[in-house]
Amino acid sequence: MSAANERLDDAITDFSRRLVEVDGVVKTVYAAGCGPAVVLMPEMPGISPDVLRLARWVRDAGFAVYVPSLFGVDGAYPTAEGGREVVRRACVSAEFRAFAGGGTSPVTAWLRGLARQAHAERGGPGVGAIGLCFTGNFALTMALEPAVIAPVVNHPSLPLDDPAGLEISDEDARAVQERVARDGLKVLAYRFDDDRWCTGQRFAAYQTLLGDAFDGRVLSGGSANTDPPPFFRDVVETPHSVVTAHLIDEDGHPTLKARDEILAFLTDRLSPSGHSEGNGQAP
Repeated sequence: MSAANERLDDAITDFSRRLVEVDGVVKTVYAAGCGPAVVLMPEMPGISPDVLRLARWVRDAGFAVYVPSLFGVDGAYPTAEGGREVVRRACVSAEFRAFAGGGTSPVTAWLRGLARQAHAERGGPGVGAIGLCFTGNFALTMALEPAVIAPVVNHPSLPLDDPAGLEISDEDARAVQERVARDGLKVLAYRFDDDRWCTGQRFAAYQTLLGDAFDGRVLSGGSANTDPPPFFRDVVETPHSVVTAHLIDEDGHPTLKARDEILAFLTDRLSPSGHSEGNGQAP
């Protein structure tokens, strides 16, 4: 990495770094803030400065944010060459199911364990889960954990080879449908209208699976940041990351409005006064 790129890295000094064990598997998690827990999963190619900016917004909105390290170099500015290598490794990793027919990614079992631990630490009515890109649908399958009551599915890109597919097994899909019917689970989702990695066909598949529980919101690709980091410019090559790399931090901008809607969704679902409708528990 060049010296110029190193200056754009994030040292992550305002988060505590911990090792979290779930079923014998240990991963690094960065945590910050107080209040109900929110698990924020990174997008390709890792916990980038833009992902950390979103994590800080979640923290500053009154939540304890947990950012698990799942791939890439933590805090690194997303370069094209480095990002391509991270994607290549993730696509062949046993933890992920990047292609159609693979079902649910095994790493989501670990993430559900993280959610359980975070809920035990932070209390409150439940946990929020935010997925991004490669981890987008993980927020939905994390809802198989009863503690997860506020899933946000941002521009889910898996399976990479089926624009109308969902990265979830048939068994888990039925279990999510049962959770929706039983607990009134709601799922918030975002994509750009011209995103080739997360298409309208994919959002239609979510709508078919979840019905009215799926709130899929679509922004114009013309509103995306036109000067994202090199990985998004040269590899992704399309408006994609609504609240991270392609967000424009200007008052009134559609992408900033999407961020505010996500924070409002988390506040509504995770506040003590709003949780009885969201997870089937008594107030």
